[in-house]
Amino acid sequence: MEFEFWWLLVLPLFFSLGWLAARVDLKQLLAESTALPAAYFKGLNFLITNQHDKAIEAFSEAVQANTDSLELHFALGSLFRRRGEVDRAIHLHLNLLEKKELEPQQKLAVTAELAQDYLKAGLLDRAEELFESLNDDRYRQPALRALLEIYVREREWERAIKAATELERLSGVPFRVEISHYYCEIAVKSKLANDTHTARFELEQALNANKNCVRANVLLGDLEAEADAHKAAISTWKRIEFQKPEYLGLIAPKLLNSYRALNQAADGLSLLQTYLQTYKLPSLLNVLYEATLAEEGAESAAKLARNELIKKPSLNTLDQLLQARAIVETNNHASGSQDTQLMQQAVRHAIGNRTAYHCEHCGFKAKYHHWQCPACNAWEALPAEPTTV
Repeated sequence: MEFEFWWLLVLPLFFSLGWLAARVDLKQLLAESTALPAAYFKGLNFLITNQHDKAIEAFSEAVQANTDSLELHFALGSLFRRRGEVDRAIHLHLNLLEKKELEPQQKLAVTAELAQDYLKAGLLDRAEELFESLNDDRYRQPALRALLEIYVREREWERAIKAATELERLSGVPFRVEISHYYCEIAVKSKLANDTHTARFELEQALNANKNCVRANVLLGDLEAEADAHKAAISTWKRIEFQKPEYLGLIAPKLLNSYRALNQAADGLSLLQTYLQTYKLPSLLNVLYEATLAEEGAESAAKLARNELIKKPSLNTLDQLLQARAIVETNNHASGSQDTQLMQQAVRHAIGNRTAYHCEHCGFKAKYHHWQCPACNAWEALPAEPTTV
């Protein structure tokens, strides 16, 4: 009973202390709210309702009413950038930097905002200079990300590798895929300069950075083929099956060319047939069909298309079958060849030119495969196989 009576005395005391603490917090909150200009809350309301023009007017009014608030200046500058009025954002932040009463940390914050303005405006040299000056730990990671974007846009691949490596160390986020492509870009540049030794070294560095870098093995195989080392080229391209087999369609024509250079076209066709049966890639079927038509004739090509059509109905495969049958009938002077050609034309008209590579990040459509999306600059964002639009 004494225990229960004790708590009856203490509980009201705890309640009173909590009530007092709540009133203190409430008073502090009210004091902070009343210190903000009314235009600030009007601006927030306009932002919530996506009325950005009115939000800019409200925040401009708030900044004039409270010129010492960096937060209000930053909010207004961010709105300017979002609306594409970068020149106004630059002017706003430059005026802030001219204030002598800014503390060092405040100057860093304004510098970071101004650097973002220059980056948005495409003034990369100025943006780069400011981002490099942000050596404070709090700004280092975002500055490195911005610098990496600048280096990629300016194709300064060595500096991009250095920035990505440091960013990986600081953030713990892997950049292996990106770094491997930076090495590949350097290798392409060396290859164009006929410096094959450096190109090989950079491609090996790409594989060291990312063992699944398909592009590195594609380029290494190209170097071997151009040096007439076709066995080495074939061996290099075969590694792709153990990296990412969905990319085999990209190197299928290269494989066939090297097998032909070795007078082993039949072995090349056999290898592609094995790949097709294992991975069932439409691009492999297209390459194999054209190669079979050229190497073994229309009868063999028609048989290939017929077998694949039975396994998986497809207008594209039907088009191939009709094309091969029309060739056979024309060669044999058989009746009905014109009808077959008409059917093929109808199928081809139905198919149209509707295949494209779609970027998984931004949705950009490309007719040909790119390792880097031309629109958003993301690496390996376009799939290995095109899809129907």
